[in-house]
Amino acid sequence: MGPRHHDTADRRTAAVDCLTAGIDAAHPRRVVEETVTLDDRGRTLVVDDTRIDLAAIDDVLVAGGGNAAGHVAAALESILGDELDGGAVVTDDPVAVDRVSIREGTHPLPSSENVDGTRDVLAVADAAGADDLVLAVVTGGASALLAAPAADVALSDLREVTEALLERGADIESINAVRKHCSAVKGGRLAGRAGPARVVGLVLSDVIGDPLGVIASGPTAPDQTTYADAIAVLEEYDVTPPSSVEAHLERGRDGDGETPDADDPRVRTVDNHVLANADTAIEGAAREAAASGYDPVVLSTRVRGEARAAATTHVAVAEEIAATGRPVEPPAAVLSGGETTVTVRGDGDGGPNLEFSLQGALELDPDAPIVLGSVDTDGFDGGTDVAGAVVDGETVTDRRAATTALRENDAGGFFAGRGELVRTGATGTNVNDLRILVVDDPDDYDDE
Repeated sequence: MGPRHHDTADRRTAAVDCLTAGIDAAHPRRVVEETVTLDDRGRTLVVDDTRIDLAAIDDVLVAGGGNAAGHVAAALESILGDELDGGAVVTDDPVAVDRVSIREGTHPLPSSENVDGTRDVLAVADAAGADDLVLAVVTGGASALLAAPAADVALSDLREVTEALLERGADIESINAVRKHCSAVKGGRLAGRAGPARVVGLVLSDVIGDPLGVIASGPTAPDQTTYADAIAVLEEYDVTPPSSVEAHLERGRDGDGETPDADDPRVRTVDNHVLANADTAIEGAAREAAASGYDPVVLSTRVRGEARAAATTHVAVAEEIAATGRPVEPPAAVLSGGETTVTVRGDGDGGPNLEFSLQGALELDPDAPIVLGSVDTDGFDGGTDVAGAVVDGETVTDRRAATTALRENDAGGFFAGRGELVRTGATGTNVNDLRILVVDDPDDYDDE
């Protein structure tokens, strides 16, 4: 065990360092370089445990999208060199790449730029031949960035439905069930367009449990949902869709071209590999915590539900550690991943990580030797320009203002201009949320 930390400043520094280390561990360039290599003097491409004889391949192409897609393309270009023949990806974090067209789009809502970029991606897929290899890049954020609305659905209508579901606190599986059935690229359709080429999916997961059909709305995976499921989601969350969406979903339900399921030959032979996920970030943060003298304990990588409720539970775990040494003796670092949601009732500024942080600050005792931090690993919490916040029991000095901010979904407004905000800018990755509670020994209270 390393040195103990006895004051709030040290705990806050440790929290930020652990969050940063977790984000860095999930950076696509790092994970691609660890999992994708050239072997046999450059004649064999190895992806995890899959070996591909490049002598049998005409062209190696890249196609896909997401927050991390540009960095994945850059890493692939660095590894493959002249073996990479072209491609296109859509991302909101563009980087310089010579052999792949990097199309810049918007996130978290689709735009005309996304649609134009996705047309380039589909053109790459459509042109792939039977002897080609398509490396399909699928990362968090691609549900919005890979935007190719079905021919009879207006982009503005798709945005309206997405916004309505987000505001009502719909989980990602529900939102993506609707997105997949209003799209020409999601729900296995990108893989279908790339056939008969060999398709290998390179996936960075931002979804709890890494379900391939949900990550980025599953452009290379079989779809377990149906048009009827999409309609049921809208009914469950009391969303009245625009007429183009309603008519399209009803036609699909009545038999107009369902998305490919697991038995469909268009997706059955796709070889998908999850290169990074919440575990990747958690493990990086845990290594940093141990190096800083804190015993790391992983609460869960699958935390979900309302952000405020999750914050209360996390604080309770930290309090238990401080008071009883269960389940781990302090000094300790409690880590969790996953994705919480916010049911929007106000019109303030904020996201799940900011609400989690503010609720946690309200719950923490001012004298408790505990610091809480929560960030979105892509660097942008909800629609804000910050990743999240790091707080302690002294953060909230006006409880009425804090509870009002939560009621109005204005955690961002509450934290504005304060030192608690974590600003990273675009991180190059997206593996969901990352949280930490740094807990010191309560016997050290008097040292502060």
